[in-house]
Amino acid sequence: MSLKGRVALVTGGSRGIGRAIALALAEDGADIAVNYRRDDAEAARTVASIKALGRRAAAFKASVDVIEEDAAMVERVKNELGPISILINNAGIASRGNTVADTDPLEMARVVGVHAFAPFYLSKLVLPQMRGTKRGDIIVISSVATLFFAARGAPYNMGKAAGEAFAYTLAKEERPHNIYVNVVAPPLTDTDMGQRLAKSLGIAQIHDLDKTAPFGHVCAPEDVANVVRFLVSERNTYVSGEKISVHGGADRPGFA
Repeated sequence: MSLKGRVALVTGGSRGIGRAIALALAEDGADIAVNYRRDDAEAARTVASIKALGRRAAAFKASVDVIEEDAAMVERVKNELGPISILINNAGIASRGNTVADTDPLEMARVVGVHAFAPFYLSKLVLPQMRGTKRGDIIVISSVATLFFAARGAPYNMGKAAGEAFAYTLAKEERPHNIYVNVVAPPLTDTDMGQRLAKSLGIAQIHDLDKTAPFGHVCAPEDVANVVRFLVSERNTYVSGEKISVHGGADRPGFA
């Protein structure tokens, strides 16, 4: 699944699912732009790990829900690494678990902004250069939350659902330009965010769930990354406008 000669921008790429995707794409030959928002040290470690694989990499600090910061980042990536042909919209934040009646409108704007507006902003900014490459791929990382729309999660549920709607629309628009657009939806995953969610549900350690999880373990970031690396590879010749849920076939998949 060679991605040699391609440049991937991975948002929220310094840790968790984003880091696993960045490393997987680097293993397959891509050069990686690691977007992050706060943790300089984590971003630097991820970049170092990618470079250790023999790929070019650089970290780009930007809040993805701010279009001016996105525009500056996209221009820097193009100048430093080359035209972006893979965009992984992975950056995400959790909502606070309140009912609609108790949800702060500012929280709604922030969460939906990260999960829906950011993929729109970045795709719009990247498309002019992506259309000039041999092939383009845009992935929206969603969640199995959109299978159930649980209570006390309106901002997150709405943001993820809107992100999916955006991806399905974009897939139809960009097919003539040989750009594939797909959605990947993890469940509760072994990340910092997943661990915090597990604790909020009264679970001391996320791996306490292994014994009841499909295939004997909760979803790992690498499980998600392996789906992404197929979708953006030359082995994917005919899958676009689709959603792949990475929940192990569980009867009641956990939320992420």
